[in-house]
Amino acid sequence: MAQQTQRVEFAGSQGGKLAGRLELPHGKPRAFALFAHCFTCSKDVFAASRIAARLCAHGIAVLRFDFTGLGQSDGDFANTHFSSNVADLLKAVDYLRTEHEAPSILIGHSLGGAAVLAAAGDVPEAKAVATIGAPADAAHVAENFHAHLETIETDGEAEVELAGRRFNIRKEFLEDIRSQELTPRITTMKKALIVFHAPRDETVGIDNAEKIFVAARHPKSFVSLDDADHLLTRRKDAAYVADVLSAWATRYLGEEAVDNKPLVKGEPDRVTVVETRSGKFQNQVIAGEHLLLADEPVSVGGMDTGPTPYQYLNAALGTCTAMTLRMYADHKKLSLDRVVVRVGHDRIHVDDCAECAEHEGNTNGMVDVLERDIELEGDLDDETRSRLMEIADKCPVHRTLENKIVVRTSLRS
Repeated sequence: MAQQTQRVEFAGSQGGKLAGRLELPHGKPRAFALFAHCFTCSKDVFAASRIAARLCAHGIAVLRFDFTGLGQSDGDFANTHFSSNVADLLKAVDYLRTEHEAPSILIGHSLGGAAVLAAAGDVPEAKAVATIGAPADAAHVAENFHAHLETIETDGEAEVELAGRRFNIRKEFLEDIRSQELTPRITTMKKALIVFHAPRDETVGIDNAEKIFVAARHPKSFVSLDDADHLLTRRKDAAYVADVLSAWATRYLGEEAVDNKPLVKGEPDRVTVVETRSGKFQNQVIAGEHLLLADEPVSVGGMDTGPTPYQYLNAALGTCTAMTLRMYADHKKLSLDRVVVRVGHDRIHVDDCAECAEHEGNTNGMVDVLERDIELEGDLDDETRSRLMEIADKCPVHRTLENKIVVRTSLRS
């Protein structure tokens, strides 16, 4: 699904501006999601950007933002703590609630997952919560600067290096994370929960996922990320999380994606087309047990969520041609390895069409032309290739298109 990215700003919990990116699918989103990034990361960390883009492709709008003092947001990181992160997250919820729609899905990665668990009970509109490599206790983050704890306790502050960058950590930060109790909040948040965690996560151990899962009430799910690393730096791991999350969340969003559930009852001997009312031109195509989407490009007011009507027409001729050639080649035991058919549609003036004598004299002087280009891969001599090109013209759809077609239209009550 085509999408667009908007840069947004909104007030944070400490008065400064928080910078965010809002990923929006074209047309009405199925839902809005809020993504909270990992400790000292930013909204543009690989996992956040890739998961947001993938969810957007599933029709879910995603807001990701930088916490105070990180990325492009205002403020001093040294003045922040876990409670201020939770407060920033709730400010992001307020922004979506005011400007668009309150988030139905809350997603948190690492410490962002802990923040989402802490804030979920204060977001009544949220129906589903997802954590990715999240600690069960906010104090777990102190393990990132364990060697400096004594200095922080004694001097009230220390400069520590995290992920190649230097940050000032103050005693107030330690006191805040130690005062947090996530378990009661997890138990009482009353949201569907899915926990993603890699068994070999070296930053946040798998035992944290177990504690979160046990504390939560049903409905709850756990998904193992196998050999993924903590930051989901491999594209396939981020894509997997987004795909599973989108399918899982559908159950709790109060709707089904139009490409997963027929909007009307289909008929076995007909193809049924029904408007989805999502966007201007999107239609659902029901062909037997198969569900497809048809749409128009964004340039003409559509959402580009599926082929256009003429692309489906081209596909009908192309697929019928390939199938006809395959049947003939198999019957004759020809060494035809693969057929590739490319079909395009155009409207040209009848005077420019050498094959269109029967169309001369038509009222508008224009004729529809389907340009079909065929590739035949395999050990075939010239005579066999010529014969196969003759067979291509015997494709049933080809014959139908060349016949005089009668379209009978009736109004069904």
